[in-house]
Amino acid sequence: VFVFSHVHNTMSSNAGIQELMQAETRASQIVAEARVGRGDRLKQAKQEADQVIAQFRSEKEVEFNTKLLSVGGSDSQGSAALKSETEREMHLQKQQFEQNSSKALQVLLAKCCEVDLEVPAARIRSAQKAAM
Repeated sequence: VFVFSHVHNTMSSNAGIQELMQAETRASQIVAEARVGRGDRLKQAKQEADQVIAQFRSEKEVEFNTKLLSVGGSDSQGSAALKSETEREMHLQKQQFEQNSSKALQVLLAKCCEVDLEVPAARIRSAQKAAM
């Protein structure tokens, strides 16, 4: 009876190991499929973003050309006026950026210096449970 029980335990042990190996193989297949799927989703997102950018760019080009024609056609005076307006708007945006960047920096620095040294009670309880 002892020999039979020992042989039966060895066989069930081998079956368990075999089952674990199959589960590990399946898990690695799932991970590989997930990586491929993630790569495909990233490629698709990039393609969609490129399409949105191309559409935006074409809209802005049409807007620019329309504005160019309304300012004075293709003559150099109309082109100079449009260029002047564009440079003025760019200068204004740069000014706003410089003003707002210092404010944003101040907010970030203020938040970095706000440190609460009190440990929450829930964190203390979970650390005590983990130590037991």
